[in-house]
Amino acid sequence: PDFTLPSTQGEISLATRLSDRPVLLVFYPGDDTPVCTKQLCDYRDNLTVFEDLDVDVLAINPQSLDSHERFAAKHSLPFPILSDSSKKVCRAYGAIGLLGAAKRALVLIGRDGKVRWSRSDSPIFHQSAKDIREAITTLDLG
Repeated sequence: PDFTLPSTQGEISLATRLSDRPVLLVFYPGDDTPVCTKQLCDYRDNLTVFEDLDVDVLAINPQSLDSHERFAAKHSLPFPILSDSSKKVCRAYGAIGLLGAAKRALVLIGRDGKVRWSRSDSPIFHQSAKDIREAITTLDLG
């Protein structure tokens, strides 16, 4: 489903982003937690992987925009971090656990708005940029 959410780079509309290129939604449990920080810093350090695939990266969790802005500034994260305070988007994409907490999940949406690939991970593991490249490099991204 389409959505519009506030982010560290202004309001973001999925439909608008998809008009340019496919989008990788990166749902993660929490700002400044060890595994989430490692994951998002890996994506920052390997941003060329996503650029080479012509994929836009959007990170999302239910925390406040203030928290996201501090987290992004502290770690120089170049991609938008979206605040889904109602958890509506997280729920729609299956990124909410049984107890209502955000969970780690990746959802790749093609330019046609269809989910082309998805993956959920344990809270203590994450897919590296290299893992993602290997998983999606041969997909038709619509």
